[in-house]
Amino acid sequence: MKTIGLIGGMSWESTLHYYRQLNQGVNQSLGGLHSAKIIMESVDFHPLEEMMRRDDWPGIGKQLILAARRIEQSGADCLLICTNTMHKVAESVQNHIDIPLLHIADATGQKIVSEQLTTVGLLGTRFTMEEDFYRARLEKSFNLKVIIPPEPDRALVNNVIFSELCHGKVNEQSREDYLRIMATMHQDGAEAIIEGCTEINMLVNDSHSKLPLFDTTTIHVESALEFALA
Repeated sequence: MKTIGLIGGMSWESTLHYYRQLNQGVNQSLGGLHSAKIIMESVDFHPLEEMMRRDDWPGIGKQLILAARRIEQSGADCLLICTNTMHKVAESVQNHIDIPLLHIADATGQKIVSEQLTTVGLLGTRFTMEEDFYRARLEKSFNLKVIIPPEPDRALVNNVIFSELCHGKVNEQSREDYLRIMATMHQDGAEAIIEGCTEINMLVNDSHSKLPLFDTTTIHVESALEFALA
């Protein structure tokens, strides 16, 4: 079994799900008392979130590169950044380490294509929804059409993530708002919805929606398990 490296803490709420699902997946595959071999560095999210507000992505990149190098030096065989948004600096991080960085958008795109879907709605932070590092990767690498909500709804989705979900708060009104936004994207042609923030599944999951959901945390974990157990 290979060792999985994790950069977590962004937020720690979703990192909990990574740790749990990785260990559950290894145990289901190998049985007994087997658990995942994990090296994790959990960062302090507050200063990184402040850098995001200032659009200081080079500064964020430097912090994550340092974390990635420490994880690699500790013996990890691959690296996961346990958040969608921070994949904005994924290529820079990969350029500074020798182990493979398993990109969350690639894992998600492969999963969508395997389901023979072509048009998807994307929910996430405003960075993930609006910028090219994530959406364009899905469009160019996997030939997908990606639909995002209009600006007022993007602001709502983003605010719920940072003011509620990152603090572990699940609000029923926010769930209704998300379901309304998802229904609108479905009317616009989305065959499924990408939960493009690792906390969104805390709020909306398959029990709440008839529309297929792609939980990026679970998909990312599956790609890491496939690598580690190969």
